[in-house]
Amino acid sequence: MTSRVGLRFLQNSRAAFQRFTSPFRTPGGRNLRYQSTEAGSSSSTAQPQSFLQRSWNSPIGLKTVHFWAPVMKWILVLAGLSDMAKPADKLSLTQNGALMATGAIWTRWCLIITPRNVLLATVNFFVGLLGATQVTRIFLHRRSVDGSAKEALKDMTHEATGGAKAIVHKAEEVVKKN
Repeated sequence: MTSRVGLRFLQNSRAAFQRFTSPFRTPGGRNLRYQSTEAGSSSSTAQPQSFLQRSWNSPIGLKTVHFWAPVMKWILVLAGLSDMAKPADKLSLTQNGALMATGAIWTRWCLIITPRNVLLATVNFFVGLLGATQVTRIFLHRRSVDGSAKEALKDMTHEATGGAKAIVHKAEEVVKKN
């Protein structure tokens, strides 16, 4: 019994290793990615696929999260564009700083992962660009109000770290009570 299980494990692991090292080719040389489901059809007589069929069957196609996540994320870009009409004193520095940072980080990540998702990288690039634009607007507004760039940066740093300091202060109070 144990020798059969061990043999099956060895056979399955070898097959898995072959799939891992050559994911789109079988030893016979047939392409697995767009294989036809019809019995007995050869690759030379297969009909070329239309754009819609290729999009549907693609590893980043219409039926996957790799397509729908970027489509939904464009809402953030539209919200950022609508914030361009707001005055700079009404904008949140922490929110726009977070949008700028996540846009930059996820743009790079989308180009590293497999399958490479250029649509998601594009939307993240625009999220980061809008965040950087809004942070620049906030900085320029604060500089015009305070009169110097140093004071504006000091105020922005205080605002960005003020929330964290308040959380730490509350946590210290809770610890002192217990």
